[in-house]
Amino acid sequence: MNARSEPAGTEPDSTLRPPLLREFLLVAGLFLVYKLGRQIAGGHTSDAFRDAHRVWHLERAVHLPAETDVQSALLHGDTLVHLANTYYATVHFPATVAFLVWLYLRRPAHYVWARRVLALVTSAALVLAFTFPLAPPRMLSGTGLLDTARIYGPSVYGPPSSDHLSNQFAAMPSLHFGWALMVAVGLIAATRSRWRRLWLLHPLITLAVIVGTANHYWLDSIVATALLVTALAVVPSPHRTAGPGSAGTPRLRLLPQDTALAGPAR
Repeated sequence: MNARSEPAGTEPDSTLRPPLLREFLLVAGLFLVYKLGRQIAGGHTSDAFRDAHRVWHLERAVHLPAETDVQSALLHGDTLVHLANTYYATVHFPATVAFLVWLYLRRPAHYVWARRVLALVTSAALVLAFTFPLAPPRMLSGTGLLDTARIYGPSVYGPPSSDHLSNQFAAMPSLHFGWALMVAVGLIAATRSRWRRLWLLHPLITLAVIVGTANHYWLDSIVATALLVTALAVVPSPHRTAGPGSAGTPRLRLLPQDTALAGPAR
């Protein structure tokens, strides 16, 4: 999947790139606040399991596909389920970081837009962690689902009672899917390759992985999609226009409201 977005001989847009140190501290700070907030939101075990049963029965009532069908497909071979667990454990965060770094270096206006969208989605996810604690399907008895990471490895979670690094009862929404979908949307918006829509494979694979490994319900991804669509509608997006003397070469231009929020030019 080629992320190249400018013809040969055209320099990548470098206008309005925010200061690197400020962006690093901002993104790192937002992530730490989110992680700390999720840990503070923990401890609602009984509510989390109550909500899990509600989500499971709601999905069956509206005839969503059974998560067990996806997991059954993964369990046809140890290699496949191990790959799914590895994808869940290793791709989510590095892929999002790589996406932001590439946009910062090559498409700064798209970077500012993507960072704001991700910040809104992540903040909304933190609110849901407080208001709607949710046990993942791998913890729910009577569903026929297995905790594939614990059985086949690798696993990023320890026993919930002793896991002080994450809140395992915050399955709603799925940031694995929400971030993956934003990566695809952002790269499609920021590039012009004829193959750019293949970036949608990332959220599609992520969806199959998070459901098949029993880490998320379908509804977790549906809610994440709704949050992302809302954030995309709220945050102004950069537009490509043909500037003076460009001979039709697309250039990146910030809307006036983006310019006011993008930070000092460099």
